[in-house]
Amino acid sequence: MAPHRALYQALCRAGDKLVYPILPAFAKPAWNHAAGPKTVFFWAPTFKWALVGAGLADLARPAEKLSLYQNTALFFTGLIWTRYCLVITPVNYYLSSVNFFVGCTGLAQLLRIAHYRYENPDWEEKEIMQAH
Repeated sequence: MAPHRALYQALCRAGDKLVYPILPAFAKPAWNHAAGPKTVFFWAPTFKWALVGAGLADLARPAEKLSLYQNTALFFTGLIWTRYCLVITPVNYYLSSVNFFVGCTGLAQLLRIAHYRYENPDWEEKEIMQAH
């Protein structure tokens, strides 16, 4: 057995002994769920929340500095994966929720970009002038 797998299994056993007994009754089914915290199906979306955080942090950036392509990718990725998470087995509502919010942050930024470009019809000229 690979050393990282043995470590992972030891952590899961320790969690079963230390964490599971103190969980409230409503949280116990989630602990052993096929997409629960003892699986990659839990940890992947947990780390993906960083994309949502980055999107929220970008709300402080001026709209002219936002990437149209990046936010389009985030928006469509969020939409596509939100749907996919609801049809895979095991159904993963946690991953679906993070993808939904990735899509929402992408959409919010796209709306900011569109509003900026609508309010500043000469935005392309300004961009070219600043580049030189």
